[in-house]
Amino acid sequence: MDRRTWLTEATLAAGALVVGPRGEPSPAASAPTPSRLHLGIVTYNVARDWDLETILKNVREAGLEGVELRTTHAHGVEPGLDAARRREVRDRCKDAGLLQTSLGSVCEFQSPDPAVVKQNIETCREFVLLARDIGARAVKVRPNGLPEGVPVEKTLEQIGKALAECGRFAADAGVEIWMEVHGKGTQEPPHSQRILEHCGHPSVGVTWNSNPTDVANGSLRDAFARLGRYVRCCHITELWGAYPYRELFSLLAASGYDRFTLCEIPQSLRPEDGATFLKCYRALWQELQR
Repeated sequence: MDRRTWLTEATLAAGALVVGPRGEPSPAASAPTPSRLHLGIVTYNVARDWDLETILKNVREAGLEGVELRTTHAHGVEPGLDAARRREVRDRCKDAGLLQTSLGSVCEFQSPDPAVVKQNIETCREFVLLARDIGARAVKVRPNGLPEGVPVEKTLEQIGKALAECGRFAADAGVEIWMEVHGKGTQEPPHSQRILEHCGHPSVGVTWNSNPTDVANGSLRDAFARLGRYVRCCHITELWGAYPYRELFSLLAASGYDRFTLCEIPQSLRPEDGATFLKCYRALWQELQR
């Protein structure tokens, strides 16, 4: 599907949820239900080609409140920034009224090679210091699958212990570590739960990732029962798809969750399309909480 068609269909999907059968506003649309959830974006992939100024402009114009800045993208918020540039990023986000929810690192800890795990821990440390300096709440890390030939439980324990080490130095910096529920095998809720049990550090939680593997018999209840108490952030994808977002938002609300849900879609948008798309996305997000 080309960009224009995709953007148009997403817009129409938003409208279909908030208008009646003859194009009149539905009763639900005219009386929004207060929500404790907050909406922002993950810059992967929707804003991968936007500079920081464009991100702040589009997100603010669309009425969103926060952003997770992904490493390797055009905005260039990376551990190599000097002190002056770090202050600039912090001040520009603050002036825009946006919370930097997190830094989207790709640090991972499942390798059978201890040197690789150690290097990823050190990279995570660099991201923690960057998060501290620019005012971000957390650093997102991830497991990325189960290595062949290694007992599953051994890998889960190894990841958990690495996360605990990251959690200790993150706590010293006033930053959290969020483990994205990610990777073949490692994203299965029982395995993610075991990782967090092996970790056991209060500064480490999970980023719910809205994976198909969350769903059992059409429901998220089992997965949420395992991971709900660890959720510190939530990535949400195509709200018009098959994933049971209405149930997810209900479960989050019932748990007392009052943090961010972050738009993370696979398509990359042109900067000039960003605010329009995000406004439509926000309309669906609001509807699915009613």
